[in-house]
Amino acid sequence: MKVAVYPGTFDPVTNGHLDVIIRGAALFDRLVVAVTENPSKTPLFTIAERVNMLREVLKGLPAVEVDSFDGLTVQYAKDQGACAIIRGLRAISDFENEFVMALTNKKLAPEIETLFLMTEAQYSFISSSAVKEVALFGGCLKDMVPPLVEAKLRSVFRQRER
Repeated sequence: MKVAVYPGTFDPVTNGHLDVIIRGAALFDRLVVAVTENPSKTPLFTIAERVNMLREVLKGLPAVEVDSFDGLTVQYAKDQGACAIIRGLRAISDFENEFVMALTNKKLAPEIETLFLMTEAQYSFISSSAVKEVALFGGCLKDMVPPLVEAKLRSVFRQRER
């Protein structure tokens, strides 16, 4: 069984993430979407909330499971029996950091490959940060996030207005 891990903060999950997940799932027998903290970011949603949102929007994909972890991604991938780590790229600016991470992971676990998947062009401008800013100011999130995620974002920012 070929297993891959797609790690990320997913704060929140966007349609760009979903594009990479759907395409990655087609390449592997099992794809683990692994939610983690990023120490350089302050998340809007807790890990539990992000996991629950992902589980809800991915429930129609039987080869995909959602989990959370902390620590090194490459160690988590080993623990899952993965042969690959999937990383999504939106633009060339994403590549430099991803390249360094991939080389570091290869040094730590030579048996695990990193697979870069470009998002479809229609999603290349979407980032979780941009989505949160659009939501904060009440902008249109159509085609940027699933409806469930839009509702959660609207709810969070409505509560903050009070």
